[in-house]
Amino acid sequence: MQRHFIARLGAPVRAVAAALALAVGFAALAQAQQVLVMSEERILRESAVGQHIATELQRIGQEIQAELAPLGQSIQQENEALTAETSALSEEAIRQRPDLLSRLQTLQQDAQQFELRRRQAQQEIVATERAAMQPVLETLQGVLQEIVQERGAAVLLDRSAVVYAGESIDITAAAIERLNQRIATTPVNRVRLPQQGQGGAAQQ
Repeated sequence: MQRHFIARLGAPVRAVAAALALAVGFAALAQAQQVLVMSEERILRESAVGQHIATELQRIGQEIQAELAPLGQSIQQENEALTAETSALSEEAIRQRPDLLSRLQTLQQDAQQFELRRRQAQQEIVATERAAMQPVLETLQGVLQEIVQERGAAVLLDRSAVVYAGESIDITAAAIERLNQRIATTPVNRVRLPQQGQGGAAQQ
């Protein structure tokens, strides 16, 4: 019998898996002991390498926050200062103060730049996680294929695509154990995207 292995790597695959289960009849497959389920989210959360990546991403996130803090504090201080200086002035009076207009314009530009850098930081975290997870997902796929073959299953579904599945066909714990034996850590190197608003030069 030809076996079909489904490893969930995202929402589109979950949708395909769910559609497959409905098309062939999940109950019939389960009775034939050809279906297994697993939770990729739990595997990546509870495995040693998954916890390692989470810790490193937290460290990188703190590093990024430290980089953004000086600009954020500077913007806040200038905003408070300008608010205090202009609170008693009318709009007409402010327009007649080139010094205040210049500072307001600079503040607005700094705030826009800060928002761009904040969004870029979020994109860097996502890209960093994706790069770190690549070898883990490749190793996990091999682990899942082994378990599927050993148990003579034809289909592997993620629990998120299944309404109910008994513990006897859940291979999550076994997958975590085997994954821990093969990979406990992996490089988590910050992906630095080109700095926006500075000619596309990469941040060093």
